[in-house]
Amino acid sequence: MTTAEDKSTASRTGWFDHPVLSLLLAASWLALSRSLEPVHLLSAALLGLIVPRLLHRFVPPRGSRVRWGAALRLTLVVLWDIVKSNITVARIVLGPMRKPQPAWLAVPLASGHERVNALFASIITTTPGTVSAVVDESRQVIWVHALDCDDAQAAIDDMKTRYEAPLLRIFGVVEASP
Repeated sequence: MTTAEDKSTASRTGWFDHPVLSLLLAASWLALSRSLEPVHLLSAALLGLIVPRLLHRFVPPRGSRVRWGAALRLTLVVLWDIVKSNITVARIVLGPMRKPQPAWLAVPLASGHERVNALFASIITTTPGTVSAVVDESRQVIWVHALDCDDAQAAIDDMKTRYEAPLLRIFGVVEASP
């Protein structure tokens, strides 16, 4: 689901929509090439123009509101969960031969916002022990495979509370009514 702001900015994307990204790409290219020869300056300029243009559907346009404080908090939560999950998975794999209880979970999506859902699926996948297999847009769910799950509803609620709700706040998306 796209917002009116997304549609209006998508129709007017230009070559200089992301000047900071363009400058960083150009500067990075020049630093990597360690040269200010005309061919490297031209390459840097082309990279600075073309790459942001190719990524315009994935990089929020200027003026879109991202709540950076909430994004930083979510980043810390995800990093902490990755550490905890690595320890848990190591215990399952290396510990006593307790048989894990794998499960398929249908995690309902709170909105049709493409960025929120893509990031939600990515966060789930980066956390060891879970893999988001499919974002089923027709059913408005993400199918998640959990390595070890004794309470499916608790796992779903945990993912929605820890990851999806903050993503909705970060992008200012209102939950769709059921």
